[in-house]
Amino acid sequence: MRSFALATLTEEEFDDFSGRHPEGNFQQTSAAGRLRSAQGVEVEYLGVRENGELVAAALLETHRSRLSTFSVIHDGPMCDFHDAELTAFFVEQLKQRAKGNKAAQLEITPELPYRLRDGEGKPLPAEQGGAPANDAVDNLVACGFEHGGFSIGYTAVPRWRYVKDLTGGDGEQALLKSYDKRTQWSVKRAASMGVHVRELGEDELKVFADIERATAERRSFEYRGEGYFRRFKEAYGSKAHFMVAEIHIAEYRADMQAKRDALKTKVAALEAKIAERETTKLTRQLGEESRNLAAAEKRLAEAAELAKKGDVLPAAASLFVEHPRETVYLFSGSVEEYKPFYASALIQHYAMLHLCLERGVNRYNFYGVDGVFDDPDDPGRGVLEFKQGFNGYVEELMGEFVLPVRPIMFRAKTTLRKLLGR
Repeated sequence: MRSFALATLTEEEFDDFSGRHPEGNFQQTSAAGRLRSAQGVEVEYLGVRENGELVAAALLETHRSRLSTFSVIHDGPMCDFHDAELTAFFVEQLKQRAKGNKAAQLEITPELPYRLRDGEGKPLPAEQGGAPANDAVDNLVACGFEHGGFSIGYTAVPRWRYVKDLTGGDGEQALLKSYDKRTQWSVKRAASMGVHVRELGEDELKVFADIERATAERRSFEYRGEGYFRRFKEAYGSKAHFMVAEIHIAEYRADMQAKRDALKTKVAALEAKIAERETTKLTRQLGEESRNLAAAEKRLAEAAELAKKGDVLPAAASLFVEHPRETVYLFSGSVEEYKPFYASALIQHYAMLHLCLERGVNRYNFYGVDGVFDDPDDPGRGVLEFKQGFNGYVEELMGEFVLPVRPIMFRAKTTLRKLLGR
């Protein structure tokens, strides 16, 4: 007979376990607890010890409002759900704790992958993680959870993740070569156009917030507000990296001028050769280089207009979060006008290089995709293709599970939500 005991953990104990556990993540850390506390949520760090050794843990949140009280564990618990006995013990303890907090239900979104898929969404072979974790789902259902199903689409806690394995990464050039050709070109193009990436200071977070707000309005997704990002930085501290990709106009203009001048020289040389002896090949080359020259002149004129807006122009911004197991690409935005500068691609490359390879972290988590891989008209297609350009794989997680803690209250709340259309 195995011996389990519930334990209340210190922040340090909890963070240490999260950093070591195979499903540890930024949502299951004391930083997440501090962020939730700042939002008025009650948090507890709970764990299970077996013969004195910590074998499972969870950040339990209790949300209270005028209409309802419920408990949530985001991206957790951190538990071996294949272990039916451990799972049953921990779930019962969490249920009783939630009940003591007067919650109507306990909601969890385990971080354990249901199955792994390739970058195109096709299941990998069983020996590579492609076998579905049905036993884990069954163990949770046996504990009384109602499974929300294997949903498609974006959710608050993404069920579908796009991830890149950086194991064996050997420097920037090897990293760059691991992308597809188009993405390699985009990263190089951005760097050649005077785009540079840097981390924003805490007093500069408005730059990130403004770009994020404009992107949210353009793409019709929820904007959390500058205050939220400031609270996030306060909670996560040095583990949260607000990055901005900026166009350095003087550098861009100098590059364009150099290219324009080189093309002028080419065109003049071709014209001189044709004057001596015209051939079809020379005429074709002159036409091509003349078009390139006209394009360079146009970009140079555009650069002169951009210079009127400032010396350094923010083009894209992203928030990355460090965890011992991975770096997560959490939020981002871009300025539509500066899309031809490919700043978003350069930010990703910068993060993988400096926040993963240089730290010895082998996992880069692009976070959510919507799980639709075969519809070119799907609204999430652009996001998917952007992430696919970096050549990763897909984690399909188990999804949401809801455990009625106070059945009468839970059913009443469920009925009310249906009536309100929520």
